[in-house]
Amino acid sequence: MSFNVLAVGDVVGNPGLSYLSRNLARIKQELGVHFVAVNGENANVVGITPAQAEQIFAAGADVITLGNHTWTRWELQPFLDKNQNILRPANYAPQCPGRGFAVFETAFGPVLVINLMGRFTLDVNTDNPFLLADAIVADHDIKIILVDFHAEATSEKRAMGYFLDGRVSALWGTHTHVQTSDAGVMKNGMGYITDLGMTGAAESVLGILPEQSIGKFMGDVPRRYDAAPGEAKLEGALFKINPEDGKCISVEAVRFT
Repeated sequence: MSFNVLAVGDVVGNPGLSYLSRNLARIKQELGVHFVAVNGENANVVGITPAQAEQIFAAGADVITLGNHTWTRWELQPFLDKNQNILRPANYAPQCPGRGFAVFETAFGPVLVINLMGRFTLDVNTDNPFLLADAIVADHDIKIILVDFHAEATSEKRAMGYFLDGRVSALWGTHTHVQTSDAGVMKNGMGYITDLGMTGAAESVLGILPEQSIGKFMGDVPRRYDAAPGEAKLEGALFKINPEDGKCISVEAVRFT
């Protein structure tokens, strides 16, 4: 029997949160999911509050991963220290609140989840994610290892895929909110997709009101983004993993509307 992992793309605003709350339990049942990882760093459009994190957990997530908007909501910082089921990128400085990886006990054995962030164009002061990934994996004798790589550049994500192929079970990209068409198993047995996509308003620019995004590119005065209204979608990927050796059997990009 395979260990089935559903990785859910970045949740954007109330449309994404509401869709997750209404539908995640049904989707888990339909797909036979045993473990759910949700990227929640845009639950507040920019950042996430503790209440929104609790809403994602209540919907059925086992772990929440974050990214470059981790520190936008200051009230999240104590929550990161108290709750090991929410991860911030491991390559933030060690004095920052929270943790970047954690081990979860499941019926299929221990599962290591690692949250990393890319450096190309994100304008963040972080450690090298490749060196850190190498060290974290080397320090854990665990068969099933899952990685959320929150990065802008497809090249950086693909490079990390080749770097970790054969050493982790699955690696998925987040941050760009557009689902890519390259879901598959790499030659050494790692499941991979460059970007999961997003969970939020279907008629939008990455979950945001189109007119606001257009205005930014037209040179309007900067303002806080608002989530677009209307029908939402959930995008992500389903990874089926052999619990005996931690190798990925198959990967399928998924989209629910």
